[in-house]
Amino acid sequence: MSLVLGLLSHTLSRVLWYSGLRRGCHAPRSHAMEQDKALEIYDIIRTIRDPEKPNTLEELEVVTENCVEVQEIGEDEYLVIIRFTPTVPHCSLATLIGLCLRIKLQRCLPFRHKLEIYITEGTHSTEEDINKQINDKERVAAAMENPNLREIVEQCVTEPD
Repeated sequence: MSLVLGLLSHTLSRVLWYSGLRRGCHAPRSHAMEQDKALEIYDIIRTIRDPEKPNTLEELEVVTENCVEVQEIGEDEYLVIIRFTPTVPHCSLATLIGLCLRIKLQRCLPFRHKLEIYITEGTHSTEEDINKQINDKERVAAAMENPNLREIVEQCVTEPD
C-alpha cells in the first residue's frame, strides 16, 4: 500500500510541477497574462515601417510573434524582451530599427514595464555594439534630440491612415 501511495504522490507532484501549479495558485493565470501581453506588444511593433523599404517590420520578418517575451517582475510590472532579426547580417539600419522599437513601445505600452531590446543572436555582424546602444537610455535620448533622426523615427512609428 505504501508503494502505491508513494507512486501516486510522485506522479501527482510531477503533474503539478509540469503544469506550473506547484509554483503557486496564480502561476497558470500569470503565464496566460504574459502571453496576452506579448501578443499585445507584437500588435504594437508589427506595424513599424522599415526605414529603407515601404514594408512593415512584420512583412520583412524582422519581428515575429515569437520575438516578444514578457515576464512579470512585480505587481503589475513586466519585463519586456524583444529580439529582432535584421534582414541582412550587415544591415546598416539595425540601430535605427531598434530605436524605433524602443520609442514606439515607450509611447504605447499601457502598463509599467522594463524594456530590453536585442538583435537575435548570430544575425548581425555588430550585434553586441548595437545591443548596447539601443539599451542605453542616454544614447537613446541623445539620438532623439537629433531632428533628422527624430523625423525618420516618427515616419517609421506613425500608424498608416
